[in-house]
Amino acid sequence: MFAIKRHLLAAILVASFAAQAASAHAFLDHAQPRVGSHVKVSPQRVIIWFTEGVEPLFSRIQVFNSAGKEVDNKNTHRLHGKKAVLVVTVPTLPPGRYKVVWHVVAEDTHKTHGDFKFWVK
Repeated sequence: MFAIKRHLLAAILVASFAAQAASAHAFLDHAQPRVGSHVKVSPQRVIIWFTEGVEPLFSRIQVFNSAGKEVDNKNTHRLHGKKAVLVVTVPTLPPGRYKVVWHVVAEDTHKTHGDFKFWVK
């Protein structure tokens, strides 16, 4: 009887760890402009592809200039309904360094955030 309970407990623990491993977090996969890139012309928007779907109502992309002022149009949204792609538009950016900060809530409700820089020549 004790052996059966021990095996049942072990099976429950294994299933619990497997379920935790299956739930992932949304991380930056790639972006446009590319992370660390130097672009010749101001982009019209910043696009970020994530490793899994995100909830746009609880997610945001912000673009800051070198003085720390937010310069995006504050209109983060999905790109053409794609669950793992967010976009924010920007006005014409003068030459300089820009920092992109992102905060997302994945469809599995996990929160992640990060940032990267790009330069306009």
